[in-house]
Formats: sequence, structure tokens, C-alpha cells
Amino acid sequence: MPQLDTRAQLLLKTLVERYIAEGQPVGSRALSRQSGLELSPATIRNVMSDLEELGLISSPHTSAGRVPTALGYRLFVDTLLTVRPLAQTEVRELESHIHPDEPRRVLSAASSLLSELTSFAGIVAAPRREANKIRQIEFVSLSETRVLLIIVTMGGDVQNRILFTQRPYSANDLVTAANYLNHHCAGLAFPEMVERLRGELVQLKQDMTELMAAAITAGQEAIDEQAGDYLISGERKLLEVDDISSNMDRLRELFRMFEQKSSLVQLLDISNRADGVQLFIGGESGLTPLDECSVVTAPYEVDGQVVGTIAVIGPTRMAYERVIPIVDITAKLLSSALSSSN
Repeated sequence: MPQLDTRAQLLLKTLVERYIAEGQPVGSRALSRQSGLELSPATIRNVMSDLEELGLISSPHTSAGRVPTALGYRLFVDTLLTVRPLAQTEVRELESHIHPDEPRRVLSAASSLLSELTSFAGIVAAPRREANKIRQIEFVSLSETRVLLIIVTMGGDVQNRILFTQRPYSANDLVTAANYLNHHCAGLAFPEMVERLRGELVQLKQDMTELMAAAITAGQEAIDEQAGDYLISGERKLLEVDDISSNMDRLRELFRMFEQKSSLVQLLDISNRADGVQLFIGGESGLTPLDECSVVTAPYEVDGQVVGTIAVIGPTRMAYERVIPIVDITAKLLSSALSSSN
């Protein structure tokens, strides 16, 4: 990262803040007024020329003013940004919506709040595969040949599947089967369950084997469907962001990425290994549809184990000092809620 003297730092900081607030290229006269420095317009133009040579700002063809580049935003965020704590009213609003509940509903609430508070797209990646080990299994009789399978994972997610059986099972049969699976398989992933039960199922009564084999198959399908998934809210708000919506080809690529999910999930998986809030500005994400965007991410935990990531996707011209604490606090509240629900 380029090393700047105090004067250049202040001018860059002023330029970025003004551009974020107004969305218009910033000229030397405006910088002279806003920075508070007693410098002539000519001196400011010289500093701006130096910043442009360093790749921190650029000059649009239609204006004499300058705008920040992705590198300029990066230097601003890393060294010049002063993050503002959220107002207590906003913190209380987050707390009132993110509380111990059915885990999937909590994840959905978190993505909606991220979008509402930032006016951008809010994303919550579902707990990754390592968090989908079995905490508890239950069977509930629905009819003579229909049994509801309830799976609670170590990540706090609840999955329901209906099993169609060849014969009726009594309430006692279902309790016995659930107790057997919970005793032998708690803390295991479904593939591990299969390996552990492979020999033991042969020794069980044939009628119980059918029920347990059906439970393993349905449970694995449920977990596989959830793996690599995420909840997104407010993606249509990006249509209202001029910096993004002005390029229709890039906008289509962005929405195609939201639908395909796999590439964005890989980016969110990288964030699982980060310590706290992480930013990807422009091309730093490595995803072409996000070249004009910034992604602010933070991992969330269940009982001290990182299981997923939350994120806000918006334009590079975003109020970082506000978005960063929103993402940070939401991740902490989500971790608390999911850990409390287990």
C-alpha cells in the first residue's frame, strides 16, 4: 500500500468521504474548502496528480474532478476510516429481531435486517457441512405408513422429512429407534452414521432396519440440500443504486451469480476463516460480477465454532463507517442467538 504524508492522507480522506456522500467527482476547490487545509488550488491539484499516479484516484472523462479507485477505497478503509458505533436504538432493533428461535427463521431475520439497515443486499450463509453433524433425531407418527423424521444438527438447524414405510410403527417402536440412533450417532455426520451402523443394522430386527435406513437416506438428502445454501434479502435494492444499475450487463451477471450461488458461497467460505469483519473491494473478490461492488463479511458461531458467514453486498461507494459495525454486531447477535437455542 502506498505511503502517504499527512497532507495527502487528509486530502484523500476528504475526497473519499465527499464522494461517498454525494456521488459526484470531487474537484480541487471543493477539497480546499472541505479539508480545512490552507493550501492553494494549484498545490491541491499537484497532490491529486500524485494520488492519481499512485492509482488511488482517477479522473472520469466527463469531469475535472476525481473519484476513488478500489485501491483508494482500500487505503481509506484500512488506515483512514473512523468507524461509528451504532446508535442504541439500532442495536435494540437488531436484538429484538435476532433472538433464540427456530434457527432457519433467525437466519432469515438476520439477512432481512442487514438489508433494511444498509439499503443493500443482506446475505446469511447457512451453516456449513461441518456444523451439520447430528445433535438429535426424533420420529413422530403421522399415519399408519407415514412417519415424520425430525433432525436437529449441531449447527442448530432443524430439518423435517416425511418417511413412507412399508408397515405401521407403534409409538414405542419410534421411541426405541430414535433412542438407538441418538445413543450411537449423536455428534456424527450422516456418512459417519452409515459407517457406524453398517454392521449393526444387520443385527437389528428387519422391521426396524427399514425405518432406520429410510431415516439415514432422507436425512442425508436434507443436509445435502442445505449445504452450500444461503439466504439473501434486498437484492432488488441494488437496482436503485446508480453505481451498479447503470451497467445493465454487469447487473445481469450479478443477479445470475445470486441464482447460481456456488461462486458466492466459495467467497463466503473464505470469510469463515477470517477473524471478524473482512472487506472485499471491487476486484478483490475475484468474482467478475462484483467488480463494481464491495462485500463486507463476518463469520458467525455456534458454541464457539464458526459455522457460517453473513455479508452485505453494495456498491464500492458505500458508507463503510456505518456498514462495518452493522455487519459486526449482527454476526455477534446471530452467534448468541444460535448458541442459546441449542
